[in-house]
Amino acid sequence: MSLPFTKSFFVCALFFTLSLSAEPAGPDMPYGKKALEIYKTAVELRTAKGHGQVPALAHYLASEFKKGGFDQKDIHVLEIGSTAALVVRYRGDGSLGKKPISISAHMDVVDAMRDDWTRDPFTLIEEDGYFFGRGTVDDKLGMTAVVASFLRLKSEGWVPGRDLIIAFSGDEETDMTTTKALVNEFRYLTDSEFVLNADSGGATLPEDGGLPASFGMQAAEKTYVTWEMIARNPGGHSSRPRNDNAIYDLAHALVKIQNYQFPVNHNDLTLAFFQGIGKRTEGALGKAMRDFSINPDDKAAIAELRSHSSYIGTTGTTCVATMLKAGHAENALPQSAVATVNCRVFPGTGVNQTLMQLKEVVSNPAIEFKMLAEPTETDPSPLRQDVLAALQTAIDIKFPGLEIIPSMSSGGTDGMHFRAAGIPSYGVNGGYGKASDNFSHGLNERVQVQSFYDNVAHWYVLLPAIAGRKD
Repeated sequence: MSLPFTKSFFVCALFFTLSLSAEPAGPDMPYGKKALEIYKTAVELRTAKGHGQVPALAHYLASEFKKGGFDQKDIHVLEIGSTAALVVRYRGDGSLGKKPISISAHMDVVDAMRDDWTRDPFTLIEEDGYFFGRGTVDDKLGMTAVVASFLRLKSEGWVPGRDLIIAFSGDEETDMTTTKALVNEFRYLTDSEFVLNADSGGATLPEDGGLPASFGMQAAEKTYVTWEMIARNPGGHSSRPRNDNAIYDLAHALVKIQNYQFPVNHNDLTLAFFQGIGKRTEGALGKAMRDFSINPDDKAAIAELRSHSSYIGTTGTTCVATMLKAGHAENALPQSAVATVNCRVFPGTGVNQTLMQLKEVVSNPAIEFKMLAEPTETDPSPLRQDVLAALQTAIDIKFPGLEIIPSMSSGGTDGMHFRAAGIPSYGVNGGYGKASDNFSHGLNERVQVQSFYDNVAHWYVLLPAIAGRKD
């Protein structure tokens, strides 16, 4: 696949690459201290559901953009219920003759309890080369880098060749109401040719140092859908057990789901992913990746891939029990038992087909299935040479020549709603970290201090590389 690029595109990309190569990413880089100030403020606002702090963060960021020279009419804090979204337009000169590009990230976080953490999750703490705190990775890392890059580029007088639009959501971790609003109710503010997603993308650093094997660019997402499975029973006194029991009925159904594996699926993106990763993966796993990319019906390759939790989701739909509740009294037979089953549906498979498969596996018509929220089904985003070229320019300031491998996420991001609205989305955040440091949504979330500044530099190069004006 090839697309024409203007000479000015490459000149702009080269200029920013050279300037950043000579400028170490760190606290003393231009806007390094401002980036840390924004990061600290964001992390220390408890923007989890139920705490009402997302609007406070949105207004704080809006004030930073106003102080940074952005016109008030281009800054929109959209309060929606108890949360908020933020839209900021960086106006270009139109020389590229193209629609805007949106940049997505989210301001909210999964909640964290102080008693569970070693450190206060809502105080940014620098220790042993890491920043600790809830949201230090997901997603205040990407959010901060985008904000700092907008402010720095504006201060330097840079004018893009097309408009750039920040579209930050405020409840990505829960209801995604703000994301849906950004692409529907407020589409007139966010309409764009495609989206750069700061909540996905990056490279895994080897545990013992050295260079990463590749850079993962998210170009597709599985469909997130959750059902409650409900078993009902008349119940009665626990001294008079029945042959049927809601808890046992539900337990039998869950064991059947545990032992079931959904059919193998693949698409061009996942085959390319396994081909690229397989070239750099040793042993039986690497062989299975390479074999699957050539023949996705290879049973030995499938068995090996599905024995690894990191890759089973890339080979098809997965469903897993995540929550349980049953009974109403210790001396009474249960009148109901409920299990929450979360599924990640492979693109093109279909939510309805997945439900039919679950019912067939359970094989008990008395078990009820209740969908908890309407899912959003999307197709993969087409690979764009302009996005790949700009992303490579940004990657090269840290890891020259590192190969970009398109990937499909099993977790959900705001990108799914942009794709569903007909706007392709690409996860291009410069997230560099060790696998052992991945604590997003978990205890003691952390990111390497150097990776924080590397990501700020990454976005500072990426934006001019994709939107540099035509001379």
